[in-house]
Amino acid sequence: MRIAVTGSIATDHLMTFPGKFGDQLIAEQLDRVSLSFLVDDLQIRRGGVAANISFGMGCLGLTPILVGAVGADFAEYQSWLERHGVDCASVYVSELRHTARFLCTTDDQHNQIASFYTGAMAEAREIALEPIADRVGGLDLVLISSNDPEAMVRHTDECRRLGVPFAADPSQQLARMGGEEIRSLIDGAAYLFTNDYEKALAEQKTGWSEDEMLSRVGVRVTTLGPKGARIDRSGEPSLHVPPTPELSKIDPTGVGDAFRAGFLSGLVWGLSPERCGQLGNLTATHVLEHVGGQEYQLGKGAFLERFTAAYGAPAAAEVEPHITCVYV
Repeated sequence: MRIAVTGSIATDHLMTFPGKFGDQLIAEQLDRVSLSFLVDDLQIRRGGVAANISFGMGCLGLTPILVGAVGADFAEYQSWLERHGVDCASVYVSELRHTARFLCTTDDQHNQIASFYTGAMAEAREIALEPIADRVGGLDLVLISSNDPEAMVRHTDECRRLGVPFAADPSQQLARMGGEEIRSLIDGAAYLFTNDYEKALAEQKTGWSEDEMLSRVGVRVTTLGPKGARIDRSGEPSLHVPPTPELSKIDPTGVGDAFRAGFLSGLVWGLSPERCGQLGNLTATHVLEHVGGQEYQLGKGAFLERFTAAYGAPAAAEVEPHITCVYV
């Protein structure tokens, strides 16, 4: 199963504020906020939604096809991804702009305030999927994650034209897009990924009820933070996948991306939705335990040990034959 992962590729600038954002806000003046936070720490890490997802899939032994736009400063980052199994041959290199930047401050409660500089990502709309499909001998699924809005629309339309199943993952772009755009990205998706807040926002902006939205997609996957994940299919009972216990909580940046990496890996291996959700939860937990979306290591032995502890030996036995982690 060949999966192309489209979306942002960026450098993350991650800062930590030793307090609570909520303590700095005045309820009566939220319409004119002017705040500056003195941060204790700055970490510069590799990131971007599509790159994080592809990295996670590569660490589990797969070869995802990364599709996005970067600047000429991408060379070292590309080498890193390729060492972790990611196919970067279809990444578009801008002649004018730098690779995108994500600037994020996290408080003591893991709340985040972030800004995203588009940079080269604005040129992702120039990327066509058909030549990529021709290069790799066809695509079985295209994940359309947060990206230049015009690129997201183009790739969705192209999937429909080519008859390639697609997964919708609008995430951060839900705040920017209107209802009509969001409907065009979601309608007909084989999979729809959101967190619980994004789920409500998508329903509000599209005007579709929960049932109506579910009728327009094959599988709806909602991440629930510390409560795990929920998987819904039309006409079937909702499936709740409990979380994997974490060893520590360091930084939430990239946790949702890692969930998608684990879930999509399960799809490639032909596993059930429940196993896919469990793989997603465990991969996401590894990110939570580190600063940055690509600083964790997945070793087969340790990974299966944690999977067994969280979900039982029979579940681990189904997963074990497929995992060929990059790290020992």
